[in-house]
Amino acid sequence: MSAAAAIAAPAPVSDTRRSGLALVVLLIAPIALVNALGFLVPVLNLARMSFYEVEPTGAMREVYTLATWLTVFQDTFYAELILNSITVSLGITLLTLVCSYPIALYLHRSSGTWRTILLVLVISPLLTSAVVRTYGWIAILSDSGLVNNALSAIGIAPLRLMFNKTGVVIGLTEILMPYMILALLAGFGRLDPRIEEAASTLGAPPFTIFRRIILPLTLPGIALGCLLCFVLAVSSFITPKLLGGGRVFLLATEIYDQAIVTLNWPLAATLSILVLVIFGGALVLYTRALRAIM
Repeated sequence: MSAAAAIAAPAPVSDTRRSGLALVVLLIAPIALVNALGFLVPVLNLARMSFYEVEPTGAMREVYTLATWLTVFQDTFYAELILNSITVSLGITLLTLVCSYPIALYLHRSSGTWRTILLVLVISPLLTSAVVRTYGWIAILSDSGLVNNALSAIGIAPLRLMFNKTGVVIGLTEILMPYMILALLAGFGRLDPRIEEAASTLGAPPFTIFRRIILPLTLPGIALGCLLCFVLAVSSFITPKLLGGGRVFLLATEIYDQAIVTLNWPLAATLSILVLVIFGGALVLYTRALRAIM
């Protein structure tokens, strides 16, 4: 074979595949390294720390023991804590979905300058710290706050809206609504107004159009928004800590108390691993739901 023919001949398929694989590895390596250093290593450190022994003074001894894990699984307080955290987070997620869905649907159907204005209004709460927004809710929900003052003015007895689950649910619902709206908008790509127009032309009432067309087509956005809000609700501790007043026990607040107040880092690490397990379960359910929807 001449030199010109050898140059013109295509490279073997195996060499092409190897080059493509090497390029993929080269492109993935930086982000994989960042994830390993920023996520995997700390998680492994937490898992290792959960097996340490803690002394009454709060000092940790690098003596591996199952005492902390056995305490978590045998003490009914932690079982109720996990169940309460999941239940409250699911309730917040559902309430956030109900409040956000009409806004997201209206925003999706808007256009032009009005759509831009609405989108800015949706995003603007994210520019304010959650601590500031929580203190705003304290001013609204407290015994002498805006709501109870308005109720007193019309002759209704003040309501207990703080230092209980009610205040936590109200505060977290408002704080998580922008995330839910943005997630819903990201999943509304399959919603085509021409399909709704065709159904309306054929005589379908509005509720039937919503139930048979709009809702099924927007299920991917609903699943994404629910996953995001559930994860954020489970991991939130500022709003439950302030609005709950130490009377609402959730996983995030308990982890904070164990790590900062009682200095029981093995217990805090154990509860943190359980939170990651809950996140993993939520992600598995989301994946299965998405497969069923699609």
